[in-house]
Amino acid sequence: MSLHVALAMTGASGAQYGLRLLECLLGADCRVSLMISKPAQVVIGMETDLGLPSRPAEIRRFFCQLHDVPESRLAVHGQEEWTAPVASGSAAPDAMVVCPCTTATVSALATGASRSLIERAGDVVLKERRPLVLVVRETPFSPIHLENMLTLARAGAVILPANPGFYHRPAAVSELVDFVVARVLDHLGIPQELMAPWGAQ
Repeated sequence: MSLHVALAMTGASGAQYGLRLLECLLGADCRVSLMISKPAQVVIGMETDLGLPSRPAEIRRFFCQLHDVPESRLAVHGQEEWTAPVASGSAAPDAMVVCPCTTATVSALATGASRSLIERAGDVVLKERRPLVLVVRETPFSPIHLENMLTLARAGAVILPANPGFYHRPAAVSELVDFVVARVLDHLGIPQELMAPWGAQ
């Protein structure tokens, strides 16, 4: 059975990380439940030339055509779609990634706010003891940010800031994006060829 991964994109800069991760998850035959916040849609429009539609059904069709995968492999949920499977522990995904992740989302997850489907899905994954990876995109971090991330780390989340390395001598922005996405895939246990392990370059 294919891995079911919930992928949430929030309104931090770095939409390329989430978009590349989606491509890799679909390429790895995962089933993906995608959630894109309204601020994230704005950022995607600012940072890319995708021309992403606004409605979940249209977004699903757009990405399935873009990556040449059947629509059965991708579900797209609106932020107030409380009947979505990811909102319930009885249908929790195998793992969830928030990429990119705003510090506002970190705060909501740390307090169990569950005011949107993204926040509820993250809360479900934590309570069901499934992997939750947060690709936080902010700098510098305030003490409030750090305390919230520590709370989540203690609850079992993986805090994976979008901090690419340079030892592989990247020649393009896409290689920096792939560095971070490769680390996410590694933490999900999904084989990847974006970045060789340290010492194997």
